[in-house]
Formats: sequence, C-alpha cells, structure tokens
Amino acid sequence: MVNVENLTRIYQTGSTRQVVFDALTFSVDRGEAVALLGASGSGKTTLLNLVSGIDTPDNGRVLLDGVDVHALVEPE
Repeated sequence: MVNVENLTRIYQTGSTRQVVFDALTFSVDRGEAVALLGASGSGKTTLLNLVSGIDTPDNGRVLLDGVDVHALVEPE
C-alpha cells in the first residue's frame, strides 16, 4: 500500500519559485492500478521520484506498507 501525506515539492531557481505539489495526499491500495496523466512539466516524474525515494520532498511523507521511504538509509 502506498500512502502519500501532505507531499510538497518546490523548485527554486534564483528568484523563480515553482510549486510542483502543495499538500498532495492520496493512497493506492494493494492490487490497485493507477495511471499518471498530464502535460509535459506537470510533475509526473517528480511524483514518481518522490514515491520511489530518489528525490526528497520539502514537506510530507511517503509511506510504503507503513514505512516512511525518506526515513530509510540508502541501502534499505
């Protein structure tokens, strides 16, 4: 099961601030299939990177079977 709680990701480049997600919350149950759809630059890859632990959110948590992905050390 995947639980995303209050996920926030912001990119800052100089004086430009781009909010990709602000308090995004959703869950995907075991066996459930989902699809990510959206225009180029809408945050699909950013979301996948956050859920997989490749990227770190500015705020919020990603739980896989109750385990906080971003609290794990790299080998885990």
